[in-house]
Amino acid sequence: MIDVRRLGVLQAVAEHGSFNRAAAALLLTPSAVSQQVAALERGLGTSVVERSTRGVRLTEAGRLLVEASTAISAELRNAQERIGRLGAARPRLTLATFTSGGRHLLPVALARFAAEHPEVELRIVEREPEDSLPMVREGTADLALAYHFDGPLPVLTGDRSGLDWTPLMDDPLAVVLPDGHRLAGREALDLAELADDRWVLGCLKTEAFLHRQAALAGFELRVAGSTTDYFFARTLVAAGVGVSLVPSVALEPVLPGTRAVPVRPPRPARHFGIALARRGSPQPYAEALARLLGEQAAPAKPVGA
Repeated sequence: MIDVRRLGVLQAVAEHGSFNRAAAALLLTPSAVSQQVAALERGLGTSVVERSTRGVRLTEAGRLLVEASTAISAELRNAQERIGRLGAARPRLTLATFTSGGRHLLPVALARFAAEHPEVELRIVEREPEDSLPMVREGTADLALAYHFDGPLPVLTGDRSGLDWTPLMDDPLAVVLPDGHRLAGREALDLAELADDRWVLGCLKTEAFLHRQAALAGFELRVAGSTTDYFFARTLVAAGVGVSLVPSVALEPVLPGTRAVPVRPPRPARHFGIALARRGSPQPYAEALARLLGEQAAPAKPVGA
């Protein structure tokens, strides 16, 4: 039988990369950490870490154990949360969402959910995918509305993340130009046509994505302003600071002094989806809200439609 406490020690070693740092995090001595790992290895009959002067590295067996430990910890937190809900007057449901997607999909979906399940107490937290997905995995959120740009899904079919990903819709990106811009009258354009322009960024992920797209188009991105809000970025465009790349759902309300022009195919896009944890017990409320979000996204042409 594997000792759950020793799994926790191994998880700390994996996270911190050394016995000393893991010991400091766990408020133990390095010797105690080493002994716990050694005892785990004796019980398994195989090594879980490779030791060197540069620190420690997990073996394949160690990686499997850490993944199992993460899943066990998530299930325990989920069970603790559910036990806490037993004494509550109302069941609770926590949704983690990013701002623009939540503003676009949640109002109608949440109103319908509240009408169908008035007994549920909803809690909404604003988080970017790099934070919301771990929250679902760890059990501190029941589901997440998240996104990714062109490239790998944040959750792959059959992976060991402990999450299931359901695609919802595509959110194409458009270039936002000031009204007087030389290309403001165009029906569509290539990013390479803006090689000489300065850019205003609406979020850090858009910046990383735009740098990649600029490199593919053969020009170097010149950044005039960086924000964490697409509406603010559009106001800077209206003021003549630069041009911007903005998702379609963040183009409302229309801002006077600006013009949104689609990018020619292959048009870059964000891809929305719902992340649910793989649990051993039913999640009827989370699944019900995921279904309503899917129905709300359907008119926007969900992925695969």
